[in-house]
Amino acid sequence: MCGQSECCGPQTNVLLYACSGGANVAEVADRAARQLMSEGLGTMFCLAGLGADIQGMVQTAKDAEMNQVIDGCPVDCARRIFERHGLANCRYIRVMDLGIEKVKGARCAHDQVDKVVAKAKEVLGPACKG
Repeated sequence: MCGQSECCGPQTNVLLYACSGGANVAEVADRAARQLMSEGLGTMFCLAGLGADIQGMVQTAKDAEMNQVIDGCPVDCARRIFERHGLANCRYIRVMDLGIEKVKGARCAHDQVDKVVAKAKEVLGPACKG
């Protein structure tokens, strides 16, 4: 469902969802989403709420122009939540696909966050270049 398709044009309602696992790649996902939000490129939203089937939150995701989903590793928890709800209005990034190794108990590095933020801007399209 979540694709890596071409730019969908300028978005005014972009929601940002980040993996929240225990390894460094989850921290990278979270920090990248928070940086995108601080740059005004979207609003973080609650992935756990979607996973818990909170209908108001599911509806908010359905109503968004675009959902930027950032997973940490190949388990793809965030992507699976979106697929389970049939949400197709999203772009998807996996942190490990960007050459960042998953290490439990390790902290993320600033350059790793920057790499994911740059990829998210690319995936969301020219309107998100800042």
